[in-house]
Amino acid sequence: MATQENNDERIALLQGTLDLLILKILALGPVHGQGVARLIQRQSEEVFFVDHGSLYVALQRLEDRKWIRAKWGLSENNRKARFYTLTPKGRDQLVEKSSEWRRLTRAMGLILDGEEGPKSQEA
Repeated sequence: MATQENNDERIALLQGTLDLLILKILALGPVHGQGVARLIQRQSEEVFFVDHGSLYVALQRLEDRKWIRAKWGLSENNRKARFYTLTPKGRDQLVEKSSEWRRLTRAMGLILDGEEGPKSQEA
């Protein structure tokens, strides 16, 4: 996942978070690849930008793990596209990875928002 070069407001995602975002988007229903990228961008209020190279590598990885499946169909503009859906195994991963992410962000918040300084070592 990369940031778009002409927009400093966008943030590159940590490794592994793209998979979680894709799973979350697909939990809403079948979506083609371009739609996944657009929804991530829109739902992040234009902060995240998914480049196509990263997106399709991630989709293939998730399909190989049997977390998603793909089926050919027609997009809203009548173009042939692969539509991705979440599998039961993918839904389980979404729950697990969401829980991990919430723990991580809570811990980061505790550290970043904490007001205590380092405690001195007393003998």
